[in-house]
Amino acid sequence: MNKKISRFGILFVVSAPSGAGKTTLCTALRQTPDFVYSVSCTTRTPRAGEIDGKDYWFISEDKFAQRISAGDFLEHAQVHEHFYGTLRAPVVENLRAGIDVLVDIDTQGAAAIRNCGDEFIARALSDVFIMPPDLEELRRRLMKRGTETAVQIETRLQTAAREMQLWCDYRYTIISKSVEEDLLKFRQIMGAERILSRRLILH
Repeated sequence: MNKKISRFGILFVVSAPSGAGKTTLCTALRQTPDFVYSVSCTTRTPRAGEIDGKDYWFISEDKFAQRISAGDFLEHAQVHEHFYGTLRAPVVENLRAGIDVLVDIDTQGAAAIRNCGDEFIARALSDVFIMPPDLEELRRRLMKRGTETAVQIETRLQTAAREMQLWCDYRYTIISKSVEEDLLKFRQIMGAERILSRRLILH
């Protein structure tokens, strides 16, 4: 009798301090559509060029609270005075269909997914931390971005220093260099995870 091999989708979770290059990396990854990008909900206002439904779902605090009460989020957290959350249903639906999902979230959100108690999610999870070379390089990147005030940059650097201590909680850590190198390393991780024997199902 012929046997067929398949697998459930992999939940790729990527986190990094603000300014470490995570958004740029995810934008580059999305140029090759071999996974579904999970669009998070947020209560913050859109930045220049951001599109509702593509970059984030921009919703009110009241709507966000309603979705928390309904249990719609796989994880949610408050970061820099705004709320962010990952919708559970589309993530689970894609994973069960064998489609990989990329989730771009902060360390609070990654920890919430890691500890969510859902065995299916735990088996699917592959989490990656993008580590900036040092805080001075992170300061340079934030200043170059030009989207925050000096006070906001200092706040983000303080948060980054705390987040950088959490790298060992992740299965993989990439020391950020160029966009090209970060992309190559992340793609290598994705390739390795997709051929892990324990992920394969024999029918």
